Amino acid sequence: MNGVVTQRHMGPFLPEITAHSNKQRRSTQYSRMKQKKGSLQTGSLSDSQILSKTEIALFRSSRKQNICVEMLQEGYHRSFSELFGLLSSDQDRRIAAEPGSAVRLQTPLDEQWDKLETMRLHLCQAEQAERIGSWSVVCEQRLVLGQYFSAPEDLWLSFHFYHSCVDRKQGGCSRPATEARACMAELYLQQGELEQARQQAEQCIKQAEDGGWIDSAGRPLRLLARQALWRIYSRLADASLDAKDYNEALKLLHKGYSTAAESEDKQIEGEASYRLGLTYQNAGHHDTAKQFFNTCIQIYGTLQDEDKLGRSYMDMAKSLESEGNIDETVQCLNKLADISRNNGLQNNLVDAYLYLGNIYYTMGQYERACEYFLQGYEVACDLEDVALLQKAQVLVASARAHSLIRKYSADVVSATPTAVRRLLAWKETRGRQEISTDSTDNTAAVWY
Repeated sequence: MNGVVTQRHMGPFLPEITAHSNKQRRSTQYSRMKQKKGSLQTGSLSDSQILSKTEIALFRSSRKQNICVEMLQEGYHRSFSELFGLLSSDQDRRIAAEPGSAVRLQTPLDEQWDKLETMRLHLCQAEQAERIGSWSVVCEQRLVLGQYFSAPEDLWLSFHFYHSCVDRKQGGCSRPATEARACMAELYLQQGELEQARQQAEQCIKQAEDGGWIDSAGRPLRLLARQALWRIYSRLADASLDAKDYNEALKLLHKGYSTAAESEDKQIEGEASYRLGLTYQNAGHHDTAKQFFNTCIQIYGTLQDEDKLGRSYMDMAKSLESEGNIDETVQCLNKLADISRNNGLQNNLVDAYLYLGNIYYTMGQYERACEYFLQGYEVACDLEDVALLQKAQVLVASARAHSLIRKYSADVVSATPTAVRRLLAWKETRGRQEISTDSTDNTAAVWY
C-alpha cells in the first residue's frame, strides 16, 4: 500500500507557476468572458457558462488592478510592493510637474498595460530567483527592465531598475550588474551628470576586468566602459577649456587618451590624440601638438579616414606656421589639397587653397597668392556656398590690388620711357574696361 501511495504522489502537488502559463490562463479567461458576454446578450447562457467571481473581477476591474491582485494571489508580495511604489512615484511626478509640461502630457503609467505586464513578469521572475539565492538571475531580470525602459520619458524607470541591480549586496558584482553599470554610465553621460558617469564607468572597468565579462551582444564590457570613460573625460575637459584652464584640460585629456588607447578602438584613440594636439596648440605648445597630430595622421591613414586625415594635416600646418616652418607648412597643405582633390572633399580643398594663398600673401608673393585664391574661388563656385564664395572674392581682389599697386609704384619711381608709356596706356583704358574675377585679363593686364 505504501508503494501505491508513493506512486500517486510522484508529481508536484501544485502546478508550476510560469509566465507562459499565466499569460495563457489570462488569455483563456478573457476569451471565455467574451463568449459568456455574447451568450448573456442572446439569452442562451448554459449552466457551464456561468461566470465565476474571479472572472467577473477580471472583467469589471482595470488591468492594473488585475495585475496587482494576481501578483498577490501568486505570493509575489515584494514585486507587488515595488510595482505599487513605482505607480505612486509616477503619480507624484505628474502632480509636481508644471501644467502643459512633457510629464503631464504623458500617458499615466497605470494606463500603459504593456509596461505593467512587462514589469509584473520580470519582477516576479526576479523574486522567484531571489527565493532560491540565484542572484545573477535576479540582476539579469532587472537589467532587462532597465534596458526595456529606453524611451526618454521612461528614463526614471530605467535608472530605478539599473540601480536596483548594481546596488545589491548579493549579485552586485555579477555579469548583469556590471553591464548595468556600463548602461548607467552612458545614461548619466547623456544627462550631463559627469561625475556620476565617471564613477559608474570606472567601477564597471574594475568589475569587468576581474570577471572577464561580456555584454548581452558578446562585446567585452571592459572595452565598452573604456569607450564611455573616454567620452566622459572629454566632456569634463570641455568645461576647463571654456574657462581657458589648459592645465586642467590637458590633465583630463591625458587620462582620456590613456583610456582610449586601452579601448582597442582606433577611431576613439585618433579622436583622443587629436583633442590633445588641438589643446596643446591652443596653449601655445606647438612642438607637443605636432607629436599628437602625427599620431592622428598615422591612425587615420591606416583607417583610410580621409576627412579626419585632412583635418589633421590642416592643424599640423597651423602649428608648423606658428613655429615659422613655412616650407613644411606648404608641404603639409599640398598634401591636404591632394587628399581632398582625390576624394572629392571640396570644402577641405577650398580651405587648403585659401590657406596656401594666405601664406604667399603674407610673404608678399601676391601673384602666387592670387593663383591659389582663384583656385579656391572656382571650387567655392562649384559648392554654391555663398559665404565661402564671398570670402574667396575678397581675397582674390586684395591679392590683385596689392600686385597692381606694387607694379604701379615701381613704374612711378623708375619713370623710364617704357614705364611712363605703361602708365599712360593704363590711364587711357582703365575707365573703359570691366573688371573680371574669372580671368586675369583686366584693367591691369598691361602689367602681366
